[in-house]
Amino acid sequence: MSKVKIEGNASGTGTFTIAAPNSSTDRTLTLPDEAGTVLTSVSDVAASALTGDIAAARITDALNAGGSAPVYACRAWVNFNGTGTVAIRASGNVSSITDNGAGQYTVNFTTSMPDANYSTNVTVSTDPNGGTSFGSMVGHTNYGSLPTTSGVDVRGTADNGSGVDKIYMNVAVFR
Repeated sequence: MSKVKIEGNASGTGTFTIAAPNSSTDRTLTLPDEAGTVLTSVSDVAASALTGDIAAARITDALNAGGSAPVYACRAWVNFNGTGTVAIRASGNVSSITDNGAGQYTVNFTTSMPDANYSTNVTVSTDPNGGTSFGSMVGHTNYGSLPTTSGVDVRGTADNGSGVDKIYMNVAVFR
């Protein structure tokens, strides 16, 4: 049978209190089978992250790590068919694609970006007639408009610069 040990700190003067919740529902706290600290409040989470879940805030902090070479997570991505009726194959934080003409699309975000100062990476297929190889055909961002917090315009083009529908359009947004 496991034991529970509560031990005070010899140099501490504070009082450790365990209080029952103000609820008629039973509560259980199960500790992990490892050493560590149990986070029970948002007191040590960055003030800018206080609006969300504690675990989500911790993950966000970990992905946007400080230091000389921080890691920044992709905020939105999509793989879609830009020919005929535009169709999203798979995505994250993308609600829809708007077809604005030959090779011109708006990627609409499910959750807005914090500002419009993000970076967008666009790749396209080399064969607008349905091929699946990727290569030198060009994908552009913001073919005539500025990025917004709610979406970004992207364009697939031919070598001569004209807009061309692409069977594989891939967009990733980083901030």
